[in-house]
Amino acid sequence: MDSIIFDLDGTLWDPIDTVLAAWNSRMHELQVKREPLTRMEFAGTMGLQMDEISRQFFPGLADEERRQIVNQCCRFEQTMLKERGGHLYADVEQVLEILSLRYKLYIVSNCEDGYIESLYHFHGLNRYFSDYENPGRTGLSKGGNINLIMERNNLLSPIYVGDTEGDLVAARYAGIPFVYASYGFGSVHEYEHRIETFADLLDIR
Repeated sequence: MDSIIFDLDGTLWDPIDTVLAAWNSRMHELQVKREPLTRMEFAGTMGLQMDEISRQFFPGLADEERRQIVNQCCRFEQTMLKERGGHLYADVEQVLEILSLRYKLYIVSNCEDGYIESLYHFHGLNRYFSDYENPGRTGLSKGGNINLIMERNNLLSPIYVGDTEGDLVAARYAGIPFVYASYGFGSVHEYEHRIETFADLLDIR
C-alpha cells in the first residue's frame, strides 16, 4: 500500500446540515414548487452524481429547469460550506496528519467543481492531500476519476476508503482494495477492510 484515496461525504465529514440549509434557502428564493428537502432525503443521495440527485429531488421538472435550480443551489451551498464547514468525523484531522507521514493521500468524490475546495477552505485539510478529482471537473465516473488520480500520480498500490455501494463499485472498477467506512451514510457488504471509526485506518497496512 503506497497511498490512500478517500471519498468525502460519509467518509471524512457529514456536510448535510449546512447543505440542507443552503438548498432550502435558495429553493425558497427561486419559488421552487416542492416541500423543503429533509436530512433523510439528502442522506439517501450520498455518493450519487449531481444529475442523479436532481432527478430524485425534482422528478417533475424538465431537464434544463432542473439543471438551473441545482446549479444555483450548488453555488450557494459552496458559499455556505466555506463559511460554516461541515461536521468532520471524530479524529479526522489528527489521523490524516499521521497517515500523511506514511502515505500519499487523495480525494475522489462525486461532487461538483468547487465542493472539495470548500472543505479545504473552512477546515484547512488541503495540506494533507496531494491531489483530488471529481466529475464536476472531468465528467468521469468515480471509478474513472480514481484511475485518473492513479495515473496522474503514478500510484502503484492505493486503497479506496468510502461508505456506499457506489464507492465499492468505483474501487472494483479501478481494481483496488475497498475499505468500508461503516459509520457513514451507506450500507456495503463486500470489502477488503471495514472500519468502525476513522482512527481504525491507522491499523491498516
